[in-house]
Amino acid sequence: MTASLSLRDPTAEQSPTRRARLAPPPSLDGRTVALMDIGKSRGKEFIDRLEGHFRAAGIATKRYAKPTNTKVAPTALLQQIAAEAQLAVIALSD
Repeated sequence: MTASLSLRDPTAEQSPTRRARLAPPPSLDGRTVALMDIGKSRGKEFIDRLEGHFRAAGIATKRYAKPTNTKVAPTALLQQIAAEAQLAVIALSD
């Protein structure tokens, strides 16, 4: 018996675009890190800990949250994050 493997794209894009990975910045000095809670259990606790580490290192943070964990983040939220921060950490806790 031959097993079949089916892979799914977690981004919910109908036709994903290949993008080159951006190089990480040489430093976080003067940058703001977006911390986004996707609404899964214990995500807030994870972001609380990350925020504490960033603040101890003198790095500015801004917090965001998806309205629900069952849907893709609204475009307006993603645009807000892009306008207000230079880097993002998304809490994928489980």
